[in-house]
Amino acid sequence: MTRAVLSLGSNLGDRLGHLRTALATFDDSILVVSGVYETPPWGDTEQPAYLNAVLLAADPAAGPHDWLARARAAERAAGRVRDPLRRFGPRTLDVDVIAVWTDDDRPVLSDDPELTLPHPRAHLRAFVLRPWIDIQPYGQLPGHGWLTDLLTAGPAAAEVAELRPRPDLALESTA
Repeated sequence: MTRAVLSLGSNLGDRLGHLRTALATFDDSILVVSGVYETPPWGDTEQPAYLNAVLLAADPAAGPHDWLARARAAERAAGRVRDPLRRFGPRTLDVDVIAVWTDDDRPVLSDDPELTLPHPRAHLRAFVLRPWIDIQPYGQLPGHGWLTDLLTAGPAAAEVAELRPRPDLALESTA
């Protein structure tokens, strides 16, 4: 069995609907889903604001690349089209595999260009760290430390004030 933290984001079309598409893709594996946050775009500021959330999932048969395959399937289901000229450009749905743990709670480390684990920029992104804290207040990003420390004292701290909780937008697993 593996557990995975997955980050969800959408800034085109029915943003909340696209996040729900991702939940449907992972529904049988979801343990818990964070609240929704509205966030400014990261890396490419000439685009609409995002809705972001994080989920924790577990699956007895999934390996790290299985999580990636499911993430890409969710993106396809939401009509995601990748623009090679805008790496951080707008998207209907973005699902990133942030971290994966084995059944004996060891973090999976990978430098595979297709799936680097933990995600190489997660520690820089308040839109990943803050929702993750919702579901794992004492969580740690492998190789980087406590989520709360990363959010309050790391590079992501400068972005915290720009995050807007959206309690009016509910994401729930049906599992």
